[in-house]
Amino acid sequence: MKQHSFKRILIIATRQIGDTLITTPLIQRAKEIWPEAQIDFLGFAHAKDILHGNPYLHQIIGTSQKPTLQEYLKILQKIFFQYDLAIITQPSDRSYIYGLFAAPTRVGVAHPGKEDHGWKKWLTQYQVPIDYFQQHVITEKLRLLTPFQKNTNKPTDFLKNSPPEVFVTPPISVHLPIEIADISKDALVIHPTPLNAYKRWPTANWTGLIEHLSRLEIPVIISGANTLSDQELNTEIIASLSESAAQTVTNMTGKLTLSELGTLLKHAKAYIGVDTAITHLAAACNTPTIALFGPTPPSNFGPWPNGFRGDQPYLIRASSQTQHHVTILQGPQACVPCRKAGCDDHANSPSACLNELSLERVLAALDTTLQNSPKRGI
Repeated sequence: MKQHSFKRILIIATRQIGDTLITTPLIQRAKEIWPEAQIDFLGFAHAKDILHGNPYLHQIIGTSQKPTLQEYLKILQKIFFQYDLAIITQPSDRSYIYGLFAAPTRVGVAHPGKEDHGWKKWLTQYQVPIDYFQQHVITEKLRLLTPFQKNTNKPTDFLKNSPPEVFVTPPISVHLPIEIADISKDALVIHPTPLNAYKRWPTANWTGLIEHLSRLEIPVIISGANTLSDQELNTEIIASLSESAAQTVTNMTGKLTLSELGTLLKHAKAYIGVDTAITHLAAACNTPTIALFGPTPPSNFGPWPNGFRGDQPYLIRASSQTQHHVTILQGPQACVPCRKAGCDDHANSPSACLNELSLERVLAALDTTLQNSPKRGI
């Protein structure tokens, strides 16, 4: 395992946009270890734009979330033993099968308690167990490279000694649409729409936040995906505003590519969002970020504060915690974080921890963030 002759490396992350973005420190570190290697990425087609312009990648291979047999065969034919090393960043069966056919040397993450047995153990020369509460997901990915580090005897040595700082790489900057180009440097971006309902903050609180920003004469840009649920939620928020507050809002739901959204975030005064991929993107863009967390442990999936030294930026639970430009707010309940899908443990469940995360706490955090933030803009 301690050899540095790999010429072609495949990194596999068949998951959502946020899961793809958080592989970028791993991609960068792999390029540092093997500077002459060709590094390719295999992931979901709808998520690959978050890697647009990544300077460390040679090729991005996209696949659908539910590929047909024909699609499977086409992907397997494309990657069939074309690589020396496969780095499997997700514990899914699909990711491991891709790794099996891609390269003779394979490392991967494993579900806790299953790293020492089973067919996935047989397929890999090294595994990193997942810890959904105490280990940050970026640390988890970086530890996949532990066997290849010089003078590394235990997992924590890697992040303590090299690299001194860890960065998440956003997509490259592009030109902004004309409707937001002039206001981007004065605006605050909000993203109210998570993938699942149990990560939502109440609509009335978003309305109150925008009304407050209107009184401060800070323009608001709302982002969201090009989905019916995102369109409906953001439309509902805007419809609840006073006439004067509504005039300060630009609704860009479904209108921005990930590169455009990243560019906007690099300009913006600040960002407020729920536990979703765009909140990780805001942190990656060094935007002053307020993240509203419910059931998810920030110690596992909090937005990485770029430049942080070490392997764990966050406590598992704190009413408010700030690292660099990222502030995470959590609900007051003793059960936080539970890591369930809301109180009823399903995608459309309510989450008391978010329902009871008050607007006043968010406004207080925003006031501190705006006071401490340097002037933005590229």
